[in-house]
Amino acid sequence: MKLTRHVALGILLMFPLAVASKPAPAKHKTVYDYSLVAFDGKEVSLSTYKGKVLLIVTLASQSIYKNQIAALEDLQKAYADKGLELVGIPSSDFGAQELVDNAAVQHYYSDVAHVNFPVYSKASLRGKDTIPLIKFLTDPKEGAGGGEIHWNFTKFLIDREGKAVARFEVDSEPDDAEFRVKVEQVLDGTFKKKEAGGKEGSAPPPDGDDDDGV
Repeated sequence: MKLTRHVALGILLMFPLAVASKPAPAKHKTVYDYSLVAFDGKEVSLSTYKGKVLLIVTLASQSIYKNQIAALEDLQKAYADKGLELVGIPSSDFGAQELVDNAAVQHYYSDVAHVNFPVYSKASLRGKDTIPLIKFLTDPKEGAGGGEIHWNFTKFLIDREGKAVARFEVDSEPDDAEFRVKVEQVLDGTFKKKEAGGKEGSAPPPDGDDDDGV
C-alpha cells in the first residue's frame, strides 16, 4: 500500500511537467515578421512601421500607369497625420517596366517623381524568386490572398496590427473616392476584411512586353 502511494505521488508530480512541456500554439505572422532591402543594401524590418496603417505598393517607373505615383504621393500627404504610411517596392517582373540599375531607380523616385514615402530596392514579386513578404501578402490564409501578383501597381492595405486586410489591383486608382473611403475605414478601425481570396479591382491587359530589364 505504501509503494502504491509513492507511485501515485510520482505520477502527480510528473503531470504538471508534461502539461508545461506542451508546445505553444503557432503564432500567426504579420508584416512585421518581414523586411525589405533599402537602396544602401541594408535590410529594414517592417516592424519599423508598427502602429501605422501601411499601403504596400508595387511600383514601375516606366509603366503607362505611372501617373499613380503622383496620386500615391498625394494620398500619403492627405493621411499622414492620421497614421498612413506608403511603402513602395519597384520591380521589373511585369512588362520589364522598371529601370535596370538600382541607382537609377532611386534617382527616379527621389529626384524625378519627388516621392516622400519610402521606396525600397527592386525585388522579385512573382515566380520562384518571389520575396517572402509578397508570398505572405498573397497567401489566402495569412495575407490578402488573390494568388500571384498580376501587374504593376498592385496595392496591399495593412492595418495597425500588421495584418493584410485588402488587396487592390492596378485599376484601383489611389485618387478614387471609393479607394480613399477604404483607406479611411482602416485608419479609423471600421474596415471589414473580405473573405479569403477577395480583392479589389481586376487585372488589366498588359501594357508592355513581359521581359526583364529596361
